[in-house]
Amino acid sequence: MPIYALSDDPGDLRFPPPRLAEPGGLLAVGGDLSVPRLIAAYSQGIFPWYDDDSPILWWSPDPRPVLFPAELHVPRRLERLLRQNRFEVTLNTDFLAVITACARVHRPGQPGTWITAEMVAAYVALHRAGFAHSVEARQDGVLVGGAYGVALGRAFFGESMFHLVPEASKAAFVTLARHLYARGCSFIDCQQTTEHMARFGCREIPREEFLQLVRAALGLHGAGRGEKGRF
Repeated sequence: MPIYALSDDPGDLRFPPPRLAEPGGLLAVGGDLSVPRLIAAYSQGIFPWYDDDSPILWWSPDPRPVLFPAELHVPRRLERLLRQNRFEVTLNTDFLAVITACARVHRPGQPGTWITAEMVAAYVALHRAGFAHSVEARQDGVLVGGAYGVALGRAFFGESMFHLVPEASKAAFVTLARHLYARGCSFIDCQQTTEHMARFGCREIPREEFLQLVRAALGLHGAGRGEKGRF
């Protein structure tokens, strides 16, 4: 199947329909990471993922891993840890530190990072615009774990998480998921299926079902007109 080239015109935010993506989920190449284009992408179930050695690549996998906050599963051991208040967990207190840590942390089996300097700048701009958010886990005042993502309407699109001490990212994620549930969030998009997220109750659904969830969560707003999320 063809890979579609996006326009470099900042006023042309059109994406091809996600159903035209390759079997692996690759849909388009090019464009930019401006706030309007990123909102247009997420509003259609599309996200950027690439590295310094490639142009900007846009994806819409099928199936799509999703966690419904009402279905969140917290293992007993982690629940006990949360009750012990071993970590101080906050929301949106240091977005730049979280995304920078996500970019720098070593991940087994990954020689580099997809969170390029260009991506960091783009999501910091998205945060300043009120669409990207972070959760931070600190121990003795030091940032030791966290996660960030994008909130549109009643949807949250998870991007990345990190930990420097055991359980820190898990504590951050559970706090985030419970916060989103209390705010009426419909689902958390996990983008990629991992054993880590499956333990929390993440499950795969067909892309078309996922896109229906996105449209409902955004209140049928058109592409590029996503409203700020319930964060």
